[in-house]
Amino acid sequence: MDTGPVVVGVGDFSGQEGVVLYAAREAVMRSAPLRIAHAVTLPSSYGRSHAKETRRGVVNRRAVLVERLVETVRSAFPSLVVASGLTFDDPVRLLAKQSAEAVLVVLGRGDRGFPRLPLGSVSLRVVGQAQCPVLVWRPGGAGGVQDDRVVVGIDRVHHSPEVLEFAFAEADRRSAHLLIAHALHRPTPSPLPHTGTAARRRTREAEEAARSFLDERIGEVGGRYPGVTVGLRLGWGRPARCLVESSEDAALLVMGSRRRSGRRRLLLGSVSAEVLHMADGPVAVVPTR
Repeated sequence: MDTGPVVVGVGDFSGQEGVVLYAAREAVMRSAPLRIAHAVTLPSSYGRSHAKETRRGVVNRRAVLVERLVETVRSAFPSLVVASGLTFDDPVRLLAKQSAEAVLVVLGRGDRGFPRLPLGSVSLRVVGQAQCPVLVWRPGGAGGVQDDRVVVGIDRVHHSPEVLEFAFAEADRRSAHLLIAHALHRPTPSPLPHTGTAARRRTREAEEAARSFLDERIGEVGGRYPGVTVGLRLGWGRPARCLVESSEDAALLVMGSRRRSGRRRLLLGSVSAEVLHMADGPVAVVPTR
């Protein structure tokens, strides 16, 4: 049983009930408590007396917001342990710190909740800095028509076992089918004539090598999840497009994102960022070594 909390980050926006209820369901599946986290950032351009008054008004309004969300969760999930926190901090820094003890961080995106993930937004920066998996949920996305699939993107060059392990565990929790998606790069066409046969051979060899690699990785993890059925999908072209197309109407899309050091840790890998922009359904990003 997981012991850390599921942390859900909420903002001062309308429509936050959806993301906290989604996070609550994730907490119930993990037998974990839920923590609703909210960061308050006050403007620094006020005079001292005005700043005190502004601070009090902001705190009162945000406290009412958080308490309302807590009551929403408790009403829907009476047995779930729910805690909340209202902190004066930068939201990215707050959620990155809380990720150190969490089993999952849940964020909202879309027309409500956090913005539509422009580069540098709260959600993208949290995903890039978190120490635990981050699940980004889009209100009004595929939530009403999801099927029983979990899709995971596997990279042969930078394969990380923890990504596949997380995907198997999520499929097991949801009693879902696991689809492993892998993008292949087409061989560079030869300028010489009569090379069609050789190109087809290279294509076939690339597919066979990918299937062999993926079969080995499945064998390493799958035995721990005997109830999970597994399928493979090999696509040609850009990895982000392959993942998004494979995950259409899926319950969850899982992918990895390599940890960086120094200033590069503030950036998210291009594939991860593109998928988060393009995907309509929930996306879980697993930090990898």
